[in-house]
Amino acid sequence: MTAPTSNMRSLDRSFDLLDVLQAAKQPMRLAEIARASRLHIATAQRIVNVLVARGYVARSNDGYTAGPAALAVAHAYLVSNPLSTVAQPVLQQLATTTGFTASVYVRVEHSRVLVARIESEHPLSYVLPVGERLPLHLGGAGKIFLAEMSNDERTLALADVADVRFAGGGMLSRAEFEQQLDEIREAGFAFSVSERLVGIASITAPVRSTDGSLQAVLGVTGPADSIDEDTRASLIAEVRRAAAAFGARIPLIK
Repeated sequence: MTAPTSNMRSLDRSFDLLDVLQAAKQPMRLAEIARASRLHIATAQRIVNVLVARGYVARSNDGYTAGPAALAVAHAYLVSNPLSTVAQPVLQQLATTTGFTASVYVRVEHSRVLVARIESEHPLSYVLPVGERLPLHLGGAGKIFLAEMSNDERTLALADVADVRFAGGGMLSRAEFEQQLDEIREAGFAFSVSERLVGIASITAPVRSTDGSLQAVLGVTGPADSIDEDTRASLIAEVRRAAAAFGARIPLIK
Protein backbone atom coordinates (compact mmCIF):
# COMPACT_ATOMS: atom_id res chain seq x y z
CA MET A 1 0.00 0.00 0.00
CA THR A 2 1.40 3.39 -0.99
CA ALA A 3 1.87 5.84 1.87
CA PRO A 4 -0.26 8.99 1.65
CA THR A 5 1.46 11.93 0.00
CA SER A 6 1.17 14.03 3.18
CA ASN A 7 3.00 11.34 5.17
CA MET A 8 5.80 11.21 2.61
CA ARG A 9 6.07 14.98 2.67
CA SER A 10 6.38 14.95 6.46
CA LEU A 11 9.08 12.30 6.24
CA ASP A 12 10.96 14.33 3.63
CA ARG A 13 10.75 17.43 5.82
CA SER A 14 12.10 15.49 8.78
CA PHE A 15 15.18 14.52 6.81
CA ASP A 16 15.59 18.10 5.60
CA LEU A 17 15.57 19.23 9.21
CA LEU A 18 18.11 16.59 10.23
CA ASP A 19 20.34 17.68 7.33
CA VAL A 20 20.25 21.23 8.68
CA LEU A 21 21.34 20.10 12.15
CA GLN A 22 24.05 17.87 10.72
CA ALA A 23 25.48 20.69 8.64
CA ALA A 24 25.41 23.21 11.50
CA LYS A 25 27.70 21.25 13.85
CA GLN A 26 26.53 23.46 16.71
CA PRO A 27 23.28 23.99 18.64
CA MET A 28 20.55 25.83 16.72
CA ARG A 29 17.49 27.70 17.91
CA LEU A 30 14.11 26.65 16.56
CA ALA A 31 13.77 29.80 14.46
CA GLU A 32 17.15 29.12 12.86
CA ILE A 33 16.16 25.53 12.09
CA ALA A 34 12.88 26.62 10.53
CA ARG A 35 14.59 29.25 8.39
CA ALA A 36 17.39 26.95 7.21
CA SER A 37 15.00 24.09 6.39
CA ARG A 38 12.45 26.46 4.80
CA LEU A 39 9.66 25.35 7.11
CA HIS A 40 7.01 27.31 8.94
CA ILE A 41 8.12 27.55 12.56
CA ALA A 42 5.03 25.66 13.77
CA THR A 43 5.81 22.80 11.33
CA ALA A 44 9.44 22.79 12.42
CA GLN A 45 8.34 22.62 16.07
CA ARG A 46 6.09 19.61 15.46
CA ILE A 47 8.85 17.74 13.62
CA VAL A 48 11.47 18.63 16.24
CA ASN A 49 9.23 17.40 19.04
CA VAL A 50 8.83 14.01 17.37
CA LEU A 51 12.56 13.71 16.65
CA VAL A 52 13.44 14.67 20.23
CA ALA A 53 11.08 11.99 21.53
CA ARG A 54 12.73 9.40 19.25
CA GLY A 55 16.27 10.50 20.14
CA TYR A 56 17.25 11.79 16.71
CA VAL A 57 17.37 15.37 18.00
CA ALA A 58 18.69 16.48 21.39
CA ARG A 59 17.67 19.64 23.25
CA SER A 60 19.86 21.75 25.53
CA ASN A 61 19.89 25.28 26.93
CA ASP A 62 21.77 26.39 23.82
CA GLY A 63 19.28 24.92 21.34
CA TYR A 64 18.93 21.71 19.32
CA THR A 65 21.53 19.30 17.94
CA ALA A 66 21.48 15.90 16.29
CA GLY A 67 20.66 13.27 18.91
CA PRO A 68 22.21 9.97 20.04
CA ALA A 69 19.86 7.85 17.93
CA ALA A 70 21.54 9.28 14.83
CA LEU A 71 24.87 8.04 16.18
CA ALA A 72 23.41 4.59 16.74
CA VAL A 73 22.26 4.43 13.11
CA ALA A 74 25.74 5.48 11.95
CA HIS A 75 27.32 2.77 14.10
CA ALA A 76 24.98 0.17 12.64
CA TYR A 77 26.15 1.17 9.16
CA LEU A 78 29.82 0.91 10.12
CA VAL A 79 29.52 -2.58 11.62
CA SER A 80 27.04 -4.14 9.21
CA ASN A 81 27.29 -2.54 5.77
CA PRO A 82 29.55 -4.62 3.46
CA LEU A 83 31.10 -1.51 1.92
CA SER A 84 32.34 -0.31 5.30
CA THR A 85 33.54 -3.67 6.59
CA VAL A 86 35.31 -4.69 3.37
CA ALA A 87 37.13 -1.35 3.27
CA GLN A 88 39.11 -1.80 6.49
CA PRO A 89 41.73 -4.38 5.42
CA VAL A 90 42.17 -2.67 2.04
CA LEU A 91 42.76 0.70 3.68
CA GLN A 92 45.11 -0.79 6.26
CA GLN A 93 47.28 -2.30 3.56
CA LEU A 94 47.21 0.87 1.46
CA ALA A 95 48.22 3.08 4.40
CA THR A 96 51.04 0.69 5.31
CA THR A 97 52.31 0.41 1.74
CA THR A 98 52.23 4.11 0.90
CA GLY A 99 52.83 5.75 4.27
CA PHE A 100 49.83 8.05 3.70
CA THR A 101 46.38 8.24 5.28
CA ALA A 102 43.89 6.08 3.36
CA SER A 103 40.18 6.86 3.11
CA VAL A 104 36.94 5.75 1.47
CA TYR A 105 34.04 8.03 0.57
CA VAL A 106 30.52 7.34 -0.63
CA ARG A 107 28.17 9.76 -2.32
CA VAL A 108 25.14 11.03 -0.42
CA GLU A 109 22.97 13.23 -2.64
CA HIS A 110 25.21 16.13 -3.73
CA SER A 111 27.95 15.55 -1.17
CA ARG A 112 30.45 12.89 -0.13
CA VAL A 113 30.70 11.18 3.24
CA LEU A 114 33.80 9.65 4.79
CA VAL A 115 32.89 6.08 5.77
CA ALA A 116 36.28 4.58 6.61
CA ARG A 117 39.76 5.94 7.31
CA ILE A 118 43.13 4.53 8.39
CA GLU A 119 45.80 6.95 9.55
CA SER A 120 49.37 6.34 8.46
CA GLU A 121 52.42 6.33 10.72
CA HIS A 122 52.61 10.05 9.97
CA PRO A 123 49.08 11.32 10.70
CA LEU A 124 47.77 14.50 9.15
CA SER A 125 47.77 17.78 11.02
CA TYR A 126 43.97 17.86 11.08
CA VAL A 127 41.27 15.43 12.18
CA LEU A 128 38.60 14.35 9.71
CA PRO A 129 36.18 12.08 11.57
CA VAL A 130 34.31 9.22 9.95
CA GLY A 131 30.86 10.49 9.05
CA GLU A 132 32.07 13.91 7.92
CA ARG A 133 30.05 15.24 4.99
CA LEU A 134 31.97 17.27 2.41
CA PRO A 135 31.21 19.05 -0.88
CA LEU A 136 31.77 17.33 -4.21
CA HIS A 137 33.51 20.16 -6.04
CA LEU A 138 36.51 20.43 -3.68
CA GLY A 139 38.95 17.51 -3.50
CA GLY A 140 39.69 14.58 -5.76
CA ALA A 141 37.16 12.18 -4.21
CA GLY A 142 34.26 14.51 -4.86
CA LYS A 143 35.41 15.25 -8.39
CA ILE A 144 35.43 11.55 -9.26
CA PHE A 145 31.78 11.31 -8.21
CA LEU A 146 31.00 14.38 -10.34
CA ALA A 147 32.96 12.99 -13.29
CA GLU A 148 30.82 9.84 -13.26
CA MET A 149 27.49 11.69 -13.31
CA SER A 150 25.30 12.28 -16.32
CA ASN A 151 25.13 15.85 -17.60
CA ASP A 152 21.75 16.38 -15.93
CA GLU A 153 22.94 14.99 -12.58
CA ARG A 154 26.07 17.11 -12.70
CA THR A 155 24.06 20.24 -13.45
CA LEU A 156 21.91 19.63 -10.37
CA ALA A 157 24.91 18.85 -8.17
CA LEU A 158 26.68 22.04 -9.24
CA ALA A 159 23.61 24.27 -9.26
CA ASP A 160 25.08 26.55 -6.59
CA VAL A 161 28.63 26.50 -7.95
CA ALA A 162 29.87 29.11 -10.41
CA ASP A 163 33.63 29.63 -10.34
CA VAL A 164 35.40 27.01 -8.22
CA ARG A 165 37.71 28.62 -5.67
CA PHE A 166 40.31 26.52 -3.87
CA ALA A 167 41.72 26.98 -0.37
CA GLY A 168 45.18 27.51 -1.82
CA GLY A 169 44.01 30.53 -3.78
CA GLY A 170 43.53 28.94 -7.19
CA MET A 171 40.32 29.23 -9.18
CA LEU A 172 38.70 27.49 -12.12
CA SER A 173 35.82 28.78 -14.20
CA ARG A 174 32.82 26.50 -14.46
CA ALA A 175 33.84 25.56 -18.03
CA GLU A 176 37.41 24.78 -16.95
CA PHE A 177 36.15 22.73 -14.03
CA GLU A 178 33.83 20.72 -16.29
CA GLN A 179 36.76 20.02 -18.62
CA GLN A 180 38.82 18.84 -15.65
CA LEU A 181 36.03 16.42 -14.69
CA ASP A 182 36.04 14.94 -18.19
CA GLU A 183 39.81 14.48 -17.97
CA ILE A 184 39.46 12.75 -14.59
CA ARG A 185 36.92 10.33 -15.95
CA GLU A 186 39.17 9.51 -18.90
CA ALA A 187 42.27 9.08 -16.71
CA GLY A 188 40.59 6.94 -14.04
CA PHE A 189 42.04 8.86 -11.10
CA ALA A 190 42.22 12.37 -9.62
CA PHE A 191 45.07 14.35 -8.10
CA SER A 192 44.28 17.40 -6.02
CA VAL A 193 46.37 19.82 -3.99
CA SER A 194 45.33 22.64 -1.63
CA GLU A 195 41.71 22.49 -2.79
CA ARG A 196 39.79 22.09 0.46
CA LEU A 197 42.73 22.63 2.84
CA VAL A 198 45.99 24.45 2.15
CA GLY A 199 49.03 22.18 1.94
CA ILE A 200 47.07 18.93 1.67
CA ALA A 201 47.19 16.72 -1.43
CA SER A 202 45.31 13.57 -2.38
CA ILE A 203 45.23 10.88 -5.04
CA THR A 204 41.89 9.12 -5.48
CA ALA A 205 40.38 6.46 -7.74
CA PRO A 206 36.89 5.06 -8.35
CA VAL A 207 35.84 1.82 -6.64
CA ARG A 208 33.70 -0.24 -9.00
CA SER A 209 31.89 -3.47 -8.22
CA THR A 210 32.25 -6.37 -10.63
CA ASP A 211 29.30 -5.09 -12.72
CA GLY A 212 31.22 -1.86 -13.36
CA SER A 213 29.02 0.44 -11.26
CA LEU A 214 30.64 3.13 -9.11
CA GLN A 215 30.30 2.23 -5.42
CA ALA A 216 32.77 4.49 -3.66
CA VAL A 217 35.98 6.47 -4.03
CA LEU A 218 39.22 5.40 -2.38
CA GLY A 219 42.34 7.49 -1.93
CA VAL A 220 45.41 8.56 0.00
CA THR A 221 45.99 11.95 1.57
CA GLY A 222 49.14 13.62 2.82
CA PRO A 223 51.19 16.81 2.94
CA ALA A 224 51.43 18.37 -0.51
CA ASP A 225 55.22 18.52 -0.39
CA SER A 226 55.33 14.74 0.14
CA ILE A 227 53.36 13.92 -3.01
CA ASP A 228 55.65 15.33 -5.65
CA GLU A 229 56.17 14.24 -9.25
CA ASP A 230 58.70 11.60 -8.22
CA THR A 231 56.23 9.78 -5.95
CA ARG A 232 52.97 10.56 -7.72
CA ALA A 233 53.16 7.85 -10.40
CA SER A 234 53.79 5.06 -7.89
CA LEU A 235 51.04 6.35 -5.60
CA ILE A 236 48.55 6.45 -8.47
CA ALA A 237 49.37 2.82 -9.28
CA GLU A 238 48.95 1.76 -5.64
CA VAL A 239 45.65 3.61 -5.21
CA ARG A 240 44.20 2.17 -8.43
CA ARG A 241 45.33 -1.33 -7.44
CA ALA A 242 43.70 -0.97 -4.03
CA ALA A 243 40.50 0.41 -5.57
CA ALA A 244 40.30 -2.56 -7.93
CA ALA A 245 40.90 -5.03 -5.10
CA PHE A 246 38.27 -3.31 -2.98
CA GLY A 247 35.71 -3.32 -5.79
CA ALA A 248 36.23 -7.04 -6.45
CA ARG A 249 35.24 -7.80 -2.84
CA ILE A 250 32.02 -5.80 -2.78
CA PRO A 251 29.01 -8.14 -3.00
CA LEU A 252 26.60 -7.33 -5.80
CA ILE A 253 23.10 -6.20 -4.87
CA LYS A 254 20.58 -8.74 -6.16
